Amino acid sequence: MGSQRLAIVCAAAGLLLAAGCKKKADNTSNYKSALDSYYAANTSCLWANSQKFPVQVGASDDSKNAPFAALVDQGLLMRTTSEKKIIIVSRQEVNYDLTEKGRSAWTADAAQPGYGNFCYGHRTVSSIDSATPNSGEPGATTVVNYHYGFTSAPDWAKAQETQNAFPQLQADLAGGAANATLVDTNNGWQVQTPPAGSRGVTAADGKIVE
Repeated sequence: MGSQRLAIVCAAAGLLLAAGCKKKADNTSNYKSALDSYYAANTSCLWANSQKFPVQVGASDDSKNAPFAALVDQGLLMRTTSEKKIIIVSRQEVNYDLTEKGRSAWTADAAQPGYGNFCYGHRTVSSIDSATPNSGEPGATTVVNYHYGFTSAPDWAKAQETQNAFPQLQADLAGGAANATLVDTNNGWQVQTPPAGSRGVTAADGKIVE
């Protein structure tokens, strides 16, 4: 009996020791997968809002012409000039429209016929740096800090002139650090709060998101 009681005590102690030494699940790969899935479904685009072409800009308005001029240099837009009379004053206008190359690179906005954007790929997570503790139960949330790079950028987006004209494009391609709130669902971890600075078009419906 004494040996049996000793065996039971030792077994119980072993279970307690195992429970006490149990490590918290490492969700790093799950966090990365959730963020990469979010970015793959939300490609990055040049403008925060959909655009419609052709568009006219005053020839003397350098700040408004600069982004369009960069896209002319990349062969995505064509440029012509015209005169526009405002009451008795004549003002020179610059007209921008899509080229054949531009139409092939254009992402139409399904929610606004005739509108669209130039999209240039999406971020990819290069490392998970840290995450706030969570309960491990469904519905739990965590704030994940990570670094990202970029993938699938076309040559026109990599051109320095285009990056100078579109600061968000330049920031995306440079990579960097960000954070996002993730939630544990029945389908695994998913992005609950979009990462700061992410901007793009949802692949499913063409809707521009911030």
